[in-house]
Amino acid sequence: MKTNSEEGVSVENYASVIGRLISKLRQEVGMTQQELAQKIGSTQSAIARIETGEQNISTEMINKISDALNRDIVRVSNGSINIRIEGGKKLSGEITTKTSKNGAMGLLAASLLNKEKTTIKNVPKIEEVNRMVEVFQSVGVSVKWVGNDLEIKPPEKINLAKINVTSAQRTRSIVMLIGSLIHHFNSFKLPQPGGCKLGSRTVKPHLFALEKFGVSVATKEKYYEVKAPKLRPAEIILYESGDTVTENAIIAAALIPGKTIIKYASSNYMGQEVCFFLEKCGVKIEGIGTTTITVYGVKEIKTPVTYYLSEDPIESMFFLSAAIVTKSSLIIKRCPIDFLELELLKLEKMGFKYKILKRYKALNEKTNLADIKTFPSNLVALEEKIDSRPYPGLNIDNLPFFAIIATQAKGTTLIHDWVYEKRAIHTKDIDKLGADTVLADPHRLYITGPTKLHAAEVICPPALRPAAIMLIGMLAADGVSILRNIYSINRGYEDLVARLNGLGVSLTILREF
Repeated sequence: MKTNSEEGVSVENYASVIGRLISKLRQEVGMTQQELAQKIGSTQSAIARIETGEQNISTEMINKISDALNRDIVRVSNGSINIRIEGGKKLSGEITTKTSKNGAMGLLAASLLNKEKTTIKNVPKIEEVNRMVEVFQSVGVSVKWVGNDLEIKPPEKINLAKINVTSAQRTRSIVMLIGSLIHHFNSFKLPQPGGCKLGSRTVKPHLFALEKFGVSVATKEKYYEVKAPKLRPAEIILYESGDTVTENAIIAAALIPGKTIIKYASSNYMGQEVCFFLEKCGVKIEGIGTTTITVYGVKEIKTPVTYYLSEDPIESMFFLSAAIVTKSSLIIKRCPIDFLELELLKLEKMGFKYKILKRYKALNEKTNLADIKTFPSNLVALEEKIDSRPYPGLNIDNLPFFAIIATQAKGTTLIHDWVYEKRAIHTKDIDKLGADTVLADPHRLYITGPTKLHAAEVICPPALRPAAIMLIGMLAADGVSILRNIYSINRGYEDLVARLNGLGVSLTILREF
């Protein structure tokens, strides 16, 4: 068995903790001990001993039980990281918004278009970026960290035969590599992606867009088979106004000489980031920030480029939400204000009090930033449902934050998460902290407040934003909470524990190995 490097937890205590987790998860899925035993080829008495901590449990057995329950249990072999949170404390001081995960992933994909060195400044050191770096390095791309900057230079020939399949499958952003790799190969295979577990997230919009360029993509069981014998510029109507499909189309068009028009494009921040970067590479782009983007492709990009990645509006929203739920006065710096305006308006109508202290440009000289000061506020639920829309609508990634905020608002709030089949289900995990919610269907969640949240021991939801709001709820809940297996949070937030501790709260990393 393992020990806890922070607390010195004994083998016996860990057996009890894991046993309780297994029992809780089994009951949540409505399975008896006998049924679980049959699924894993064991006996009811053995399951009973495991759940009471009376029997040591191997890594293999934990994995079997996890698969049988279709739930993530802390796996002994993967160095899981947990957080201990002493909740119920006010946040205070200042916090600076880090650069964006989604922006970084688009820029990494676009960097493969440049035959010379690309330097991306201020890249977040998060798990999602790490997975893409591992993919790049495995196929021969030179990737070097210089402080917080990434230096990238493709080789003369990328070796996809050596791709790190495990890393590729752990990031959904891998699909954006199709747009750049069609300029390196006439045909290739690429592993199918993973990332957040949010239900059916079809890649068909990508395939429909790319086929207009002369690209055919066949979806196999574990990989995509891509053929691009002869590329051509095109006029494209996107099947849906998605962020990554817009980026993929822009990246593909950049090295196809001629005029490409992309209609029904997402005008969100990550697509704008890719456009700003490609402009520095010498690609002319019109309509940035609108739903019709025109790309004048070039024959070659071969120039050293340095680009400053901009800040993450979703991280700004994390700290805004944490301040609201804990009723704290906090200054949040470098917020990409253009991508938070509707969120702030809805919060203002709920009773949230804040002040914009300063406005200025980001280091990329394009993005508008602001410093925001929050004040303790008494909230009232909105009569209208809260849902997301393509930009300039309320950001899809910011919608879950309204769920944890709604627990502190008087009245009943309807969160309509129409995009994903499973995210509302994961969002409902806040019930474990005492939230009063009703799941009307896989897309609609009613939340009644205000509710006094309580501490709990919870396994982190497998989706990034539902995991983030669970942490926010624990910050507000009186008592000591444990949030287990926080990989999904580390996918999108850099050094979050230390930064929250700098705001006066008490979080401890519990690393298992």
